[in-house]
Amino acid sequence: MSNLSRDDVAHVAMLARIQLEDHELDRLAGQLDQIVDWVGQVNEIAAADVPPMSHPLPLANVSREDEVRPSLAQEQALANAPAAQDGRFGVPRILDEE
Repeated sequence: MSNLSRDDVAHVAMLARIQLEDHELDRLAGQLDQIVDWVGQVNEIAAADVPPMSHPLPLANVSREDEVRPSLAQEQALANAPAAQDGRFGVPRILDEE
């Protein structure tokens, strides 16, 4: 089906910013030609009734449900904080308010 030349491979290598030697261009021309042929075979096999998909397996959300559970009281959470202010953690200001 496809006949990639040495110049085609050199052009693709230039676009990818890959420097190839002459012997590499000859070897890769044959290999890339085979890859293009295989992709062509896949396109021939793909049926029109098969919808395109992003993943071969269905994805499911694995997050747990939110539920209220016992936790620290505000005083306990702030007990070891380096700085606390108005019942919250105190942190250094990173933005200037104008």
